[in-house]
Amino acid sequence: MEKATRTKLLKTLLPLGIGVLFIYLSLSNTTAEDRATIYASIKNAHYGYIFISLIMGLLSHVSRAYRWNFMLHPLGYRPRLINNVLAIFITYIANLGVPRSGELFRATVMQTYEQIPFEKSFGTIIAERAVDLLMLLLTIGLAFSLESDILYGLLEDKAIDPWKLAASLCLGAALFYFFFQRIKNADHPLAKKITSLFNGLSEGFLTIVRMEKKWAYLFHTVFIWVMYVAMFYMIKFSLPETQALSFEPLLIGFIVGAFAISATNGGIGIYPFSVSLVLISYGITKESSLAFGWIMWTAQTVMVIFFGSLSFLLLPLVNRKK
Repeated sequence: MEKATRTKLLKTLLPLGIGVLFIYLSLSNTTAEDRATIYASIKNAHYGYIFISLIMGLLSHVSRAYRWNFMLHPLGYRPRLINNVLAIFITYIANLGVPRSGELFRATVMQTYEQIPFEKSFGTIIAERAVDLLMLLLTIGLAFSLESDILYGLLEDKAIDPWKLAASLCLGAALFYFFFQRIKNADHPLAKKITSLFNGLSEGFLTIVRMEKKWAYLFHTVFIWVMYVAMFYMIKFSLPETQALSFEPLLIGFIVGAFAISATNGGIGIYPFSVSLVLISYGITKESSLAFGWIMWTAQTVMVIFFGSLSFLLLPLVNRKK
């Protein structure tokens, strides 16, 4: 087996293996009676609230697709909204298979069906992810202002130093800048290809500064993240045991879940386990907290699989040349 194939296989199987490990941990920490209670909680949940949560998720994805055009227009491209939406869902279903591969698929879709150069659309996607990171940090900041003791405790348990993490990011950015400055004027063919790629990426990334409708972009950005939190919050009404939970523990659960999703293929295994640990710390029973986590994860995953699969089918159909 070639090294590249082994690396690709490892990137796919390692996150999946971590997810399976956390599924095992969830099962090993529960008795047969506990598992029966969890199953009964999920079976008897109020599915109307889960449906409302899914609608909120769909609205966030459509808003993200619409917002994307604000960055593509300054580059001279005006893709159809339907292609944006389908590309977004393909991103999410691809990430279930191989984490972070969805962004590559998304840019490839736009190159294939909208003739947008890969590096330019990918640059806008990187800019979008930078904005998402900023929104996540703002959400974490809000959570710290509301529940600082709990969050500091979680960071200490994981031995995470926020200042060291920030310093590492700054160092990485400085090294990247130094590397690019060294190769941008080089004559080697590989250096020229790398420089061309980075120039295209930076052009796409900088559209966030050049776009005309900045306030509309900001509105959709806030709307997307409000929907993210709201769809998580709505799940609390599906279980009698979690209906009394206040906003603060659910916000922390949302943040922990967001990190869990990036750790494995769509958060398989680790998402319900991590969210349940947060809810348990607020007095929710182990069975109800695991039921909450599994309901939230399953609802999101089923939505992504259904609409992602449908997107692969619809893309060539809606782009047929008459």
